[in-house]
Amino acid sequence: MTVPDIDVRVEPGSFRDPDNRVFYTDGEVLRGLRARAAEQWQALAASAFFPPLLATGKVCGTEPVEPAAFPAPDGTLWAAVLRHERIPFVSHPYEWSFGMLRDAALLHLEILRAALPAGFTTKDGSAYNLQWRGARPVFIDVGSFEPARDGEPWAGYRQFCQTMLYPLLLTAHLGVDFQPLLRAQVDGIPPEQMRRLFGGARRLLPGVPTHVHLHGAMQRRHAAATASDVRAQLRTAGYSRELTLAAVRRIERLVRRLRPRAARTHWADYQRTCTYSGRDRATKERFVEAALTAGPRPGLVLDLGANDGWYARMAARHARYVVAVEQDPAVVDELYATLRGTHERRVLPLVMDLADPSPGGGWRGVERAGFAARARADLVLALAVVHHLAIGRNVPLAEVVDQFATACAPGGRLVVEFVHPDDPMAQRLLANKPAGLFGDYRPEEFARLLAARCRIERRVELPCGTRTLYQAVVGG
Repeated sequence: MTVPDIDVRVEPGSFRDPDNRVFYTDGEVLRGLRARAAEQWQALAASAFFPPLLATGKVCGTEPVEPAAFPAPDGTLWAAVLRHERIPFVSHPYEWSFGMLRDAALLHLEILRAALPAGFTTKDGSAYNLQWRGARPVFIDVGSFEPARDGEPWAGYRQFCQTMLYPLLLTAHLGVDFQPLLRAQVDGIPPEQMRRLFGGARRLLPGVPTHVHLHGAMQRRHAAATASDVRAQLRTAGYSRELTLAAVRRIERLVRRLRPRAARTHWADYQRTCTYSGRDRATKERFVEAALTAGPRPGLVLDLGANDGWYARMAARHARYVVAVEQDPAVVDELYATLRGTHERRVLPLVMDLADPSPGGGWRGVERAGFAARARADLVLALAVVHHLAIGRNVPLAEVVDQFATACAPGGRLVVEFVHPDDPMAQRLLANKPAGLFGDYRPEEFARLLAARCRIERRVELPCGTRTLYQAVVGG
């Protein structure tokens, strides 16, 4: 048989399961299945529980295609090939807020609870198996489903704890933001680390005795045993699928009760506490609205420094998809709750520090793509953020302009707000810096740097006289 000559790009993060590989060709997302995985897919597709999950959008859209048209990277043919819907923007769990991670965990548990009575389980429990359509989570790892076997516990339990439950417990019980810990460890937070954080009276907090200390103790006890030995012991002890289902229900009740223990921040009330007058705000909104409607409808808009998401939601009225990036986890969580309450499908809020954006991670640094590799937008909003980076974080002004321009696709538009050094917000930042340190932080220098990277189409001074808005075409 002649193997078709097509350009195939293998997903770097899909190598861990040799029976499944995700790859891309001609804009399509495909999954190649070896013989065993193909048999499991046939059983899954014929089950009673799986089609409703597809129909309600809880599992990503999936359909079989002709395998001969899509050879494996080694030139052999897959036993089966599936086509998946394309997720608008791929994000990572360390970019999610507490509420987002909790809802993703609840969806995974809901799917597992539906699968177990039908004779299926999920062999993985990783948070990376979920993505987002706006404010709605979706399970994407169809290859994770496999037949459940009596006497065997949920194989994905450890991953679920390390990438979902433990991060939630840290924020709910200790008020610790989980994002930096998840970002630093691709496999999640191990029980040993959690055990050291939950000593003394903290040992008795909800979920900690069973899922931290008992879980860690069981791992130490069976460290020298093989997986088959452990399964044999469980079968002898009468462990059943019904016990697994009961355990999943208990975890689900625990996760539903968890709430973030975090102080309210200044940025949560930004629309009330910011220094804009009514005239400033109206002028700014008209400028942004005009930029969003200039030219073809934007496919992807990035709102960098989105705060409460006011302009991201404005952009969603004109763009196919909007990614709203904000540093403060509590603010992102409030924005997510708002978007979720309105069933918004076109705005994805993410937690990220623009001065320290998500790098590549995992195996060889490419298993989890960095933000810069994922972010190529048709339009970038960078409103009231330049001074925070240039003054607050000491990033050279030229580098700030370059970061914004690089986030645009070639020919994309950049809408950026420059806050003058005599603006009250800039003065507040400069008060904590040595005098004379930011001599190049001037409106003329910013305009020169922007013009060197872009073609400036419009500029407007806000009525306050201390802020300038620019609309520019990158590479123009």
